[in-house]
Amino acid sequence: MNEAIVACTETTAETTRPTLAGRHVVVIGGTSGIGLAVARHVVREGAEVTLVGRDPERLRRAAEEIGHARQCIGDVRDSSSFSSLFDTLPEVDHLVITAGTASLKALRESTPADLRWTLEERLVGPLSIVRAALGRLRATGSIVLTSGLLAERPIRTGAILAGAVAAIEAIVRSLAIELAPIRVNAVSPGLVDTPLLDSFFGDAKHEALASAAAALPTGRIGRPDDVAQAVGLLLAGGFITGEVLHVDGGGRLV
Repeated sequence: MNEAIVACTETTAETTRPTLAGRHVVVIGGTSGIGLAVARHVVREGAEVTLVGRDPERLRRAAEEIGHARQCIGDVRDSSSFSSLFDTLPEVDHLVITAGTASLKALRESTPADLRWTLEERLVGPLSIVRAALGRLRATGSIVLTSGLLAERPIRTGAILAGAVAAIEAIVRSLAIELAPIRVNAVSPGLVDTPLLDSFFGDAKHEALASAAAALPTGRIGRPDDVAQAVGLLLAGGFITGEVLHVDGGGRLV
């Protein structure tokens, strides 16, 4: 009986890798944490980047760290600061909004001012920025907003913030239709080791993160670069719109 001989051959084909070369990316909140990681990522992919933040010195340091970037002053809680900002910029290919704190306060302990603060920063502010950018955003471009794990995994004192980030996910789906062909997506980070966590955990940060990491399927806490890579996929993925990309190490599942 003759044995069949199977020959394996390898065929190579030229592939094109998604790239941001020559694109102009505006990163709101790009001076630290996830925003800074996004800025570094898009620069490595060949993009021109504009950083927008509140603090001129932090903007300068961030621009130096990534090599080169246009720097603009803007506060996500002050929509008027963006009304003329985009008029000073060249046409925008992609807009990424990562700015925002994470104030966690029980509803019974919150004042109306607390409620307005969170909604202004996480909901009204980003929408106002998108509205201001529309006149400069190319039809072939995209917008990436930031949601969060609280939209699906609530915690005891996170109702206000959970409502705001869950609203972002609904808004993304609606804007993907309203603003088409501009693509609109969001990233939903889980627990990511950024300076923002320092204010939550203080000296107990290392122990708290180690405990949280042990419960995650990935066995580790997220890094800003993890989220930046996800944002890069959404920017370069020309057939992706109306999506929320979860970057949480499986945090929704446990």
